[in-house]
Amino acid sequence: MAIGTLFLIPNTLGTEDRLEQLSWVLPAATITQAAELKYWIVENAKTARAFLKAIDSVSSLCTPLQELVLLEWRGAAQNAKYNSQIRPEGLLQALVDGNNMGLMSEAGVPGVADPGAELILAAHGLGAPVKPLVGPSSILLGLMASGLNGQQFAFQGYLPNQNQERIKRLKQLEAESRRLQQTQIWIETPYRNAAMYDACLHALSAETRLCIGVDLSLASESIHTYTLSEWRKRFPSEKMSSELQNRPAIFLLLA
Repeated sequence: MAIGTLFLIPNTLGTEDRLEQLSWVLPAATITQAAELKYWIVENAKTARAFLKAIDSVSSLCTPLQELVLLEWRGAAQNAKYNSQIRPEGLLQALVDGNNMGLMSEAGVPGVADPGAELILAAHGLGAPVKPLVGPSSILLGLMASGLNGQQFAFQGYLPNQNQERIKRLKQLEAESRRLQQTQIWIETPYRNAAMYDACLHALSAETRLCIGVDLSLASESIHTYTLSEWRKRFPSEKMSSELQNRPAIFLLLA
């Protein structure tokens, strides 16, 4: 029996007006392929069903929504914490049985700032074809719109959440950016965005350029790049707190 293919299915970057978003952020071929899959690995079954319900409104699902097989995976560390018996290879049995599977991120593309990499690596180990499909990535969208160096860049994931450690790390990234002329990119938990912005105001040099992209690909999208001296003039900390709080954001700097 031929082994199945693991399809990497992008998700929208926000849940607001998701049905309207689909035609804007996902190609028709990605939507069609998602509708054809019965077996899935997802971070959260409830939110995955909401996404697939929107898909069904555009392209009919191959199986009724309640009959889809949705297996949850939150990454090796998280899964070990809650269920040490779950292994990536065990979740891929449908591939071994000859079925195609979909791997879905909570937002954006699987495997990038996302716990799906372990599953993708396990699929390669099984000899299964892995097929990435086109969709939105806040990292690339932010870099595209920033005006910063797109030839040399590094994604840093999340920075420390303690203020002194956060400031120390920002200074390290600024020094690395200056040395390599490399754009540094990172994300933050939305409720900590205001604290991150405040740390940038205190830690970074006046001439360093900072880009902040908020609600990328959504109707409320906002993207700005200024030097730190300009950020301090235009957007004092208290003004930006309400603008950033609890909204998905990405941060980029070039020293």
